[in-house]
Amino acid sequence: MDWRTKMIRDPDHIVFLVDDDPKVRESVGELLRSVGLQSIAIGSIHDYLELPRPDVPACIVLDIELPDLNGLEFQAQVEKDDHPPVVFITGHGDIPSSVSAMKRGAVDFLTKPFKSEVLIAAVRAAIAQDRERREERGALADLKIRFGQLTPREQQVLPLIVSGLLNKQGAAELGISEITYQVHRARVMQKMQVASFAELVRIAAKLKIPITHSRYAGVPAR
Repeated sequence: MDWRTKMIRDPDHIVFLVDDDPKVRESVGELLRSVGLQSIAIGSIHDYLELPRPDVPACIVLDIELPDLNGLEFQAQVEKDDHPPVVFITGHGDIPSSVSAMKRGAVDFLTKPFKSEVLIAAVRAAIAQDRERREERGALADLKIRFGQLTPREQQVLPLIVSGLLNKQGAAELGISEITYQVHRARVMQKMQVASFAELVRIAAKLKIPITHSRYAGVPAR
């Protein structure tokens, strides 16, 4: 059966096992299945890149010595791309390689033969890491949608609010009345779905909205 036909239907996670040794693919695949971890075994980076990836938490169990592209080279190339966390397995481990892999975010670097429980723990940690990353990315996307629903004026008001300006200071900054500023402030809080100033500050930090004003700007030090 062609590897493209082996996609698991409706998985809640997936492990991409990339190793050019069929015996390793078979043994590691059986190990993962024995503890309830769903995996797809493939023989090269090229095949992995051709494989459709379900939108679920995942990890890559990746050999270093591969026929088309070295595993470390692949990790370096996709360092900033949207690929799952990597657990390296290799029969030719060395300290420089392991240091390089870990610096680029690998979850673990295991030298064959490795203990089954060590690999399983690393895979589960990688999937958990990817699940958390996906949740954070989804939450950030939701915040961006909320911010996008603000009017241009409200988007101007938000950084003034989180800068801690008094209403009269924010109004003066925008050249509007204090009452109008208060109306905009209330709408910002409503549309951003926050109940407190502290919560809005945390959201602004996640959205990387700069705080460029100070409530105490121009006030002489005592």
